[in-house]
Amino acid sequence: MFEGFKVLFVEDDPPVRASLTQTLELAGLEVCACASAEAALPHIQAGAQLIVATDVRLPGMDGLALLDHVVATDPGIPVVLVTAHGDVAMAVRAMRSGAYDFLEKPFAPERFVDTVVRALEKRMLRVAVDELRGQLQRRSGMAAVLLGESAAMQQVRRQILNLADTSADVMILGETGTGKELVARCLHDQSNRRDRNFVAINCGGLPESLFESELFGHEPGAFTSAGKRRIGKIEHANGGTLLLDEIETMPVALQIKLLRVLQERKVERLGSNDELPVNVRVIAATKADLRGLSEQQQFRGDLFYRLNVATLALPALRERREDIPLLFEHFVALASTRYERPAPELSAQRLRELMAYDWPGNVREIRNAADRFVLAIGGSEGAGETSIEPAASLAQQMDQVEKALIEQALQRCQGRIPAAMELLGTAKKTLYDKLHRHGIDLQRFR
Repeated sequence: MFEGFKVLFVEDDPPVRASLTQTLELAGLEVCACASAEAALPHIQAGAQLIVATDVRLPGMDGLALLDHVVATDPGIPVVLVTAHGDVAMAVRAMRSGAYDFLEKPFAPERFVDTVVRALEKRMLRVAVDELRGQLQRRSGMAAVLLGESAAMQQVRRQILNLADTSADVMILGETGTGKELVARCLHDQSNRRDRNFVAINCGGLPESLFESELFGHEPGAFTSAGKRRIGKIEHANGGTLLLDEIETMPVALQIKLLRVLQERKVERLGSNDELPVNVRVIAATKADLRGLSEQQQFRGDLFYRLNVATLALPALRERREDIPLLFEHFVALASTRYERPAPELSAQRLRELMAYDWPGNVREIRNAADRFVLAIGGSEGAGETSIEPAASLAQQMDQVEKALIEQALQRCQGRIPAAMELLGTAKKTLYDKLHRHGIDLQRFR
């Protein structure tokens, strides 16, 4: 019934510990018995599939202190307190501190088992609900953040979900403007680190003289201008996620120190001899070929291989042209709200130009074009001053535009064929032939 869930039982009296452990195991429960609270601490982690049953009077850390630790780590883990010295005041304090239940010795073994089983049921339900909520959030939130229905973007979203809850460091590869930081934030938001800090640092935007202090922090007096302690970005990201954008620009001398942090998971502030343990997930983002740079000795090969465990490659916008109309309309809507201007109607000519252009600046550039379109800055239709050059043959361009126009009509008509026929001015058989030829799935729009 409780497969995968266990009882963390803390009791310093060996005969009592052995007896109650056997009682729980005879009831079909998995038990991890500990002689002290200190021995139990490594088992208590956020999201752990367990409940805690502990004596209050223990050598060293007592049961109430253990309760406080559990609540601070994961308030969803039920804690059952057991004592022979209990009184009403202690019971009230324990319940107010977050205890699930309170048992005073002596008690019948059946009552102990019943209390533990109810606590396990509560924990099992909480874990199931949290997982369900996580799945719902991932399903509803991801597509709204990482826009696009192309096969490439669907693959990116699948990879994010696959990697999110792992502890693996991730390298994100992509051209400028493809949304590397947005993908990093999605990895963080979909992970079990979502409630801790997401810290982003642009390695190319920091002077080399400040880089080490910014990343590792410093103690007062570490250098001339260090008047007070500074917590570095790595330490600030403890428990969460650290994004190192444009990592190819990191000074080689600091790459050695970063490699040590990644290997040891410890950080040392400038001017300090103390190593601080850090639990941080590192995401490195780059537009460069780090392997090639490492072969040219412009980037440390050992750091490259340490970071290159899990890789997410983001497609350029020209590689997913079918997403261009959706992205452009989305950014037009945002710009219309931001500038308090009505959203202009997108003409077929403008759409053909958008579809034919290579977008070297990727999503960032198309957002800028949408802003200019709303503000009526630049060319005849106000979509920007960029000269748009054809990137494919005329037949390919026409196919792309035709598919985009059909998908745009289906989007507006919520997948209703009669309404789309009227909007496009085409016959039913012709429309169905085109849906088949372009591989358009009607279910996406309903």
